[in-house]
Amino acid sequence: MTRLKNDSALIAVARKRFHEQLVAKRVLVLDSKGIPSNSDKDSDPSCEIGKLIAHDLRAKEGKKLPGQTAGRIFEELVCEFVETTFPKLQHLRPGKWTIENLGNNKGDKTASFAQYEHLAHLSKVVKADRQLATMLGNDYIVAPDIMVSRAPCTDDEINKGANIVNDAVCLKTDIRKKNNQLHILHASISAKWTMRSDRAQNSRTEALNLIRNRKGHLPHVVVVTGEPLPARLVSLALGTGDIDCVYHFALDELVEAVKQYGKDKRDDIIELLDAMINGKRLRDISDLPLDLSC
Repeated sequence: MTRLKNDSALIAVARKRFHEQLVAKRVLVLDSKGIPSNSDKDSDPSCEIGKLIAHDLRAKEGKKLPGQTAGRIFEELVCEFVETTFPKLQHLRPGKWTIENLGNNKGDKTASFAQYEHLAHLSKVVKADRQLATMLGNDYIVAPDIMVSRAPCTDDEINKGANIVNDAVCLKTDIRKKNNQLHILHASISAKWTMRSDRAQNSRTEALNLIRNRKGHLPHVVVVTGEPLPARLVSLALGTGDIDCVYHFALDELVEAVKQYGKDKRDDIIELLDAMINGKRLRDISDLPLDLSC
């Protein structure tokens, strides 16, 4: 294993459990031919790199789950990882945090946050007007997989230690509960077990909708993926910055696998991976909690 087994740091323990659960719940599994469940069977680099990662994480042979089932469980485990780690960083990022895996209620839930409250009204108007529905479609819908939100603060909380606000000032800010009862969206996490072209486009569309449709500050917009092929990670990791960063479920293991695969065959794959990492566009899932505290 790349990381020390006896490492007792909170995030290290959570990362290890995350990988163990991916194996135990058959999200990461090897088929009878040794091809990992997150690899593209028609791509030799995907299969070879995926095998090295799977063996490092002690994946076992078994029946591959249906794609939607594997994706749903991956979402749940990413959500569990964030729930286990990020709220422990109160000393870095204090707040009353809620972390939700939205499942099939994504579109309905987004409008319950302060920055996107107006989308609920827009949805009602569009449903009542066929012509407007034809013009707009569902391009205004924001539907991430996992949402991290913060409750607004009471005046007592804000004034703790000093008299900071009163009835004459700070009458519009969303963080003040007197002005706003809704949670404030802090982060949108898109969880994609594999990164085929359509899934990459879905994540980018979600990010653009969050950017364009907000009223207020932009939440963190990130993607967590188990995709083993660097050439496919590029579709999201390199670009114009509509996504903050792509987080790999096992980046250290991916780096080692790519080095082993590429040392005699494909130096370009090593260079591509280095470009994403050194360019701060690809990080390990263990980096996510601390990045959310920024």
